[in-house]
Amino acid sequence: MRMHPTRSLTSLISAIALAMAAVTGISACSSSSPSSSSSPAAGAHLTASDFSTAMKAPGTVVLDVRTPAEFASGHLPQAKNIDIEGSDFAAKIAALDKSTTYAVYCRSGNRSGVAMEQMAAAQFTHVYDLAGGIGAWQTMGGPMSMGGQ
Repeated sequence: MRMHPTRSLTSLISAIALAMAAVTGISACSSSSPSSSSSPAAGAHLTASDFSTAMKAPGTVVLDVRTPAEFASGHLPQAKNIDIEGSDFAAKIAALDKSTTYAVYCRSGNRSGVAMEQMAAAQFTHVYDLAGGIGAWQTMGGPMSMGGQ
């Protein structure tokens, strides 16, 4: 079967990205832009611009893993707050649909990286985060919402 050259290249890039993620583990970084036909590789750390595009994919849930006070001071539109420092974080994550795509962020990218690791350990397969956290989002000029959930 002969494939279209562009499709072959896209398939090859996707296969390489998946192989890199498998070899380097959950902290694999992605420097490529997500394509409109697939979600970012699980465990990818996306730039604010790529995160903005990827989080708009149908069915994607945006998770803010900061504290409720941080969340109330400003968060991404439609974000759901699940505090990674809360004693009930694991239970709240366990209650989520593991087949859904999750776009995770925090203040700087540290807590969202930990959240991705925990979600991967809990068998989530479609999770990526915002490299540089909400600070990178604000620097890009991304939209913000105020107040609680």
